[in-house]
Amino acid sequence: MSAERVIAIDGPAGSGKSTIARALAERLGLKTLDTGACYRAVTAAALRVGLDPADGPSVASLAAAMALSIEGEVVIDGTDVTEEIRSEAVNHGVSLVAANQSVREVLVAWQREWVSTHGGGVVEGRDIGSVVFPHAMVKLYLTASSQERARRRAEEGAASIERRDRLDSTRRVSPLTIPQGAVEIDTTERSVSEVIDLVVGLVNEAESAP
Repeated sequence: MSAERVIAIDGPAGSGKSTIARALAERLGLKTLDTGACYRAVTAAALRVGLDPADGPSVASLAAAMALSIEGEVVIDGTDVTEEIRSEAVNHGVSLVAANQSVREVLVAWQREWVSTHGGGVVEGRDIGSVVFPHAMVKLYLTASSQERARRRAEEGAASIERRDRLDSTRRVSPLTIPQGAVEIDTTERSVSEVIDLVVGLVNEAESAP
């Protein structure tokens, strides 16, 4: 995994991962992958066929069989679900799907293949630097105050964010944690450009290291 130019970004909901990932990818000429969208896609697919997200074996079988594409739009088996994966039902069920070890095995393999196909990338999620790309060129952990995160995710609601943070931080499989060697950045009072300048500096240092 160390051969690719990978910047791993982890952190809780509303910490700025997606915004920073997109801006950083544009600055570095890389593609970006929101791995949370992978788990949301599986959740949406399960709900579409009437599966309970808590039904681990059935959801895992579905994940293994479905065709997933994330190239701007999120597509499952040829159907664009980009808007659907942000629904309240998916918000409520995605942490259950993300705690499914068999689903994670399927999606981690898919994420690694995506990076290999794209020759690297800015990859964001909740276990990227700890599990998916532990040898990433640069590992970041973004944080922000609870008030700021709730403001950024006002459409989801503070209670939903707190619930997902709690579930994702305490799950047995690949919990949300600060990866070893990650640089922690509080985005509460930093502009996007300030964060990007800081991270580009880290990338330049990593690329020039012997």
